[in-house]
Amino acid sequence: MTIEEKTKIEESIVDVLKTVYDPEIPVNIYDLGMIYKIDLDDEGNLDMDMTFTSPSCPAADFIFEDVRTKVESVEGVKTANINLVFEPVWDQSMMSEEARVELGFE
Repeated sequence: MTIEEKTKIEESIVDVLKTVYDPEIPVNIYDLGMIYKIDLDDEGNLDMDMTFTSPSCPAADFIFEDVRTKVESVEGVKTANINLVFEPVWDQSMMSEEARVELGFE
């Protein structure tokens, strides 16, 4: 896979992640800063780290499966290993500027 192909697939992964929402928060998980790592190798194997705004998130299972389904559907992704991590602990500083404005923090 060329660098351009890899970049295009990674951009598509980000695009689908921006369609995943926590039902309680009107901002997508990518702009919330809940995606810590997107690592795609040359064979199309994705290794991704994500977190939740709270370890006890009531929608965790729904969100996690939505992420898995959507990233696995991206053309060029052969396998997806999605790791749920809680370090570093998520906080509001991880949100994009757009998310902070949308939620009224700026």
